[in-house]
Formats: sequence, C-alpha cells, structure tokens
Amino acid sequence: MHDDTDPTDESPTDRDATTDDANATETAATTTDPTTTDEYERLVSEFGADPLDDDQRARFPDAHPLIRRGLAYAGRDLNDFLAAAERGERVSVVTGVGPSGPMHLGHTVAFSLAKYLQEAFGAFVYVPLSDDEKFFTREQTLAETRAYTRENLRDVLAFGFDPERTRIVVDTADADVLYPLATALAKAVTPATYEAVYGSADNVGASFYPAMQAAHLLLPQFVDGAHPTTVPIAVDQDPHVRLARDVAAKERLPVSKPGALLAKFLPALTGPGKMSSSDDAPRIDLTADRETVRDVLLTHAYSGGRDSLDAHREHGGDPEVDVAFQYLRALFEPDDEVLARLDREYRAGELLTGELKTHAADRISEFLDAHQTRCPSDDELDAALEPYLLTDAERGRALAAVGLGTGVRTLDGSGQR
Repeated sequence: MHDDTDPTDESPTDRDATTDDANATETAATTTDPTTTDEYERLVSEFGADPLDDDQRARFPDAHPLIRRGLAYAGRDLNDFLAAAERGERVSVVTGVGPSGPMHLGHTVAFSLAKYLQEAFGAFVYVPLSDDEKFFTREQTLAETRAYTRENLRDVLAFGFDPERTRIVVDTADADVLYPLATALAKAVTPATYEAVYGSADNVGASFYPAMQAAHLLLPQFVDGAHPTTVPIAVDQDPHVRLARDVAAKERLPVSKPGALLAKFLPALTGPGKMSSSDDAPRIDLTADRETVRDVLLTHAYSGGRDSLDAHREHGGDPEVDVAFQYLRALFEPDDEVLARLDREYRAGELLTGELKTHAADRISEFLDAHQTRCPSDDELDAALEPYLLTDAERGRALAAVGLGTGVRTLDGSGQR
C-alpha cells in the first residue's frame, strides 16, 4: 500500500492489490490489530452484534447513506430502539469524541448518524468529550488537552444539533455529575473485566476510565429514566458498549442495556486502516479549505486506478479499493444515481482517477464550507455552548438515580453552581 505517484487525470496511479475496508479493533482476552474485513464479521460471529437486515433498513425514514448503503452494518438492540421511536416514545443517542487533536472526516461518521437519528426520530443526543481519557493515554499535557477540547467543541456545535434535544458534557468540566455516576458504576468493573476487554493499563487513570465511559453511555437514562438508547460508533468503540451493557445488566441501577449502531471506518487516505487525529498520517481536517482538500486527495488518496492510462481505459478501475470513491459512498455523494454512475464509469475505464478525486474534492469541500460557516469562534464558544449544557434539574435527577441526591456543597461553599 502506498500513496499515489501521479495524481493527474491523464495517468491513473499505481496501487497495491489490497482491500480498502478499514478494520475494527476487536478486544477479547487480548487486544488485536485487525487488518481484514473479518474483524467486522467477528462482532457478529463472536461478540453478539446483529447484522442489519433489509426490514430494519426500511424502518429508517429517508435512510442515511451509511445505512442504506450497508456501511452501518450491524447493531445491538436496534429493534427496541426503532419500535420505541415509531411509537413516539423517548429514545436517546450517545456519541462523543476524545480530544487528541483536530476533528477530521473520520469523525463525521458517528456525528452524521447521530444528527440523522435526531432529525428522523426526535432522538435526544448526548455528546461526551473524554478529555481525561486522552490525557491518561496520550503524550499531551492537560493544557494541550483542554485546547483540543475547545477546538473539538466548536466542531461538535457546527454539526447543528438541536439544543433542546442535545446535551454536551466534558469529563473534567462536568465532573460534579460524571464522577459520582462513574463511582456508582466502577464497583461493577473488576480488574479481570478490564484486562479481558482492554488489556493491561499503563496507569490507574486509564484503568478507571471504563467506568466513566459507562457513565457516558448510561447518562441519558440516569437523567430521564430507563429508555432505549443507541450508540452510533465505528466498530473499534464497541468494547466500551459491551462493558456498559454488562454493567447495566447487573440490575443494581434503573437503566437498561445501551444498544449500538455499528459502522465501518471511513478509511485512511493512504488505504486500509482508520483515520486518526493523533498521528502524522495525511488526513482531511474539518478546518481544511478547498485547495487543501483537493491537494490532499490528489496527492495522498489511495487509488483504484490502473498503472497506465491505456490499462485503465482497457480494464477499468476498482471503486472498492479507491479511497475517494469510498468517501463519496459513505457520506459525501447523497445521490444514489450519481454514485452508481461514477461506479459504472470508473469500472468501465471511462472515468479517470483524477476525475473521480476531483468530484470527491468538490463534494467534501461543499460539506466543509457549510460546516465551517456554522462553527463558532473560540471567543463565541462559551455562549454558544450554554444551551447544550446539563441543567441543574437534569444533574439532580442523574445523581438521584444512583442514590446520591442533592445537598452536597460545591467547593466554593456557596451551594450554588
């Protein structure tokens, strides 16, 4: 696998014969480093996820491209979530981000699914930012982590969630409610359970973090009582859901097991593997301008084209391994007929690699232009975030759900938040 060497329209670039599917990080007794689509299948065959079937897909109104094109491919307890949503009952969605760098195109998978579920079903959306976990597990200072947190919050707000049905929490900033909830859950997470799911921990902060993650996933139910909750995530996050489901099944607390909507990774630009905020591999950040998007795609996006123009014209390209096509299929070409035409013409050799990348660059840039227009400045962030914060009543209900109630004074001694 390698970068394209000649990104021009006239010469489709070289490529290795690798598959393009990005791969789930599965955890059982030990953590694996997945490299094939078999890892997606393992969530079904070994870890109890249920493949989405045609009947379920039909129940999603005007289904999101990830759902109707099969990239959101499995779930946990989705029928319960769909049935409650169809009855007009409360349903919630949880998806978050770990502040380890700028948000990029890979983050749009979970956030676009959450936004879709809010619009389609009136779902309440909870967005936790795990700044503590990133400090525990990354080589970054607390100050750097806070700066990334603020930057990520601006992008979260730019997705346009309804403030009446969205709550955003930051682990260190909302510790007054999240830490007590995590405390109530931590007793059910044994060292053996942690090691079976995550392997060994480098520090005690990392070993405690799964309790905080479980608090995230159960927070909607702590606030508003037991109700169907789903977590739209890329498959590497499924261990968090499995652990939270195990904790919820203990029946010590008034919650039901959170479900999940599992999606395949948006592939890294250079080919198989997921995009990352915390490495130096090329990627497209949500702050990228049009020129950057085009340059990065033309220079780095793994190609499904042939070694030469003549070979491409004769044999056609392979959209299944072409990263630009995969981005279009996942999120950035909403028109199924246009996508089918691009697929057909690329396979026939009529559409060249550079032309396909240019189409992808245009669509991605349209998305980013709109996103950046909605993004508040850092000076505007605190005011823009205010409507999305947990209310005092919501905090009180969450604490009462684990038996803590109210009456503990804050550090300033005033009793007021």
